Amino acid sequence: MLTVQSFFDVSEFPDNRLFDPAAHVWQPLNDLKDYMNGYKYPKYDSMYIRNGIPLTEPVVLHKGKTLCFNELEIIFGDATKGELQVIKSGMHLEGASVIMAGAVLLGRKIAIGEGVLIETGAMIKSPSIIGDMCEVRQGAYLRGYCLAGKRCVLGHTTEIKHSILLNDAKAGHFAYLGDSILGNEVNLGAGTKFANLKFLPGNVTIYHKEKYLDTSRRKLGAILADGSQTGCNSVANPGTLMAKRSVLMPNATAKGGYHEEHSVIR
Repeated sequence: MLTVQSFFDVSEFPDNRLFDPAAHVWQPLNDLKDYMNGYKYPKYDSMYIRNGIPLTEPVVLHKGKTLCFNELEIIFGDATKGELQVIKSGMHLEGASVIMAGAVLLGRKIAIGEGVLIETGAMIKSPSIIGDMCEVRQGAYLRGYCLAGKRCVLGHTTEIKHSILLNDAKAGHFAYLGDSILGNEVNLGAGTKFANLKFLPGNVTIYHKEKYLDTSRRKLGAILADGSQTGCNSVANPGTLMAKRSVLMPNATAKGGYHEEHSVIR
């Protein structure tokens, strides 16, 4: 019931080897650091992307190369819908990604997929893996150990640390995700906050089937299964597990623990 396979379909997730279908649903967070530390990251041209220094002009990544912005035309469409376009000499550069001026990449363990848009003011710390056709919006703060699949939104003034976003997960506005997992097509309303640390000492435990399960984690935010969503200004307490297609209503607070499929938390 509290297994990876009961919460997520990871068959299309680019980094699905991180997920053991039979393991507890929080197990990928336990393994995330080792996985990302062992990942093979690309090397970006340090002439254009300087460690920890805001970009002074847009940078385009295409097929492992860093291209000069002055030679290109950029059409800033919705990256998650494949509408971001980079054109050189009348030719569309398929899969090109754009990092806008003012963005900051800190550290060398950063991987950026194809068709990605990183907006002005975003701060991305190592290690981070950003999958194809994602948007990292203005003011986003990725604090490290951030793993995003395809077509995700890491939103405006949203802070994310040690978390996983599966394909099409969206945290679009003013959110905080710490030690959390968003399943496929999960959507967070503006102002959603996932608390990840208890006031009292000790690991986060999950009450399920009349017993407490020790997650072995001092910090554990929320885990939302495929198709779940939250309303604006909602809060999840540490260790909140929302099963498939559950809803946390606007201005509501979810108690830590398991919430069954199709739950409506008020």
